[in-house]
Amino acid sequence: MAGHSKWANIKHKKAKTDAARGVSFAKFSKEIIMAAKIGGGDLSGNFRLRTAVEKAKAGGLPNDTIKRAIDKGCGNLGTDNYEEITYEGYGAGGVAIFIEAATDNRNRTAGDIRSYFTKYNGNLGETGCVGWIFEPCAMISIDKPVEADKRSKEVVKMFDFDKLFEDCMEFDPLDVFEDEEDGDYKIKTSVDNFEATVKGLEGLGYILKSADYTRIPSNSCEITDAAIAKKVMLLLEKLDEHDDVQNVYSNFEASDEIMASLDV
Repeated sequence: MAGHSKWANIKHKKAKTDAARGVSFAKFSKEIIMAAKIGGGDLSGNFRLRTAVEKAKAGGLPNDTIKRAIDKGCGNLGTDNYEEITYEGYGAGGVAIFIEAATDNRNRTAGDIRSYFTKYNGNLGETGCVGWIFEPCAMISIDKPVEADKRSKEVVKMFDFDKLFEDCMEFDPLDVFEDEEDGDYKIKTSVDNFEATVKGLEGLGYILKSADYTRIPSNSCEITDAAIAKKVMLLLEKLDEHDDVQNVYSNFEASDEIMASLDV
């Protein structure tokens, strides 16, 4: 029985992983479609599309799927009538949550999201109720340089943080820092300066690990009750799994001990 139980757990975990992969692929495709629909299918002239394609490739989306998504966005393979919409609300314990979605059916998406908030003791609010908390910006990540093996043809730009900081000043960043969590160098920039900063840094020889739009909360809501924290995490997970939801942001915060105790 133990062996059967273990196999059942493995199958369950694989199914969950496969489902998450499918959701991620759907999200990548939608973002590419929206970007191509708004700015056209030329990556060199559509920075949002270029960013979406690079993110999708990094996430494993096949090239033929990327091409189909671009063609759909340009109207070459029929029209997917997606529109971008945001939702705002509070999770259990007063945690602020901001959602970005792309949907072809507002009523369906709103109904689903409202039901999730209700199920996990939250409240879907009016537009603007928490949006002011989440600053729209962009984040660029750069690996610390590691000198290439002399046998390799790879050319690595050697630099330290002070050099990167100095170079970034040309692009008027909001912040340049070393991330304590992953050790990468990060450049936070305004949405308006994002494209110029990416192209400028690449022009200076920097190889970017990632570059994407994001929203950063101006404050945090620390949850010290494990039961409440679990409801918040289940809500965030459920929202993130929805096909129409592109991004979920929250100001949720909990201690390592609380997070370790959660089985979600």
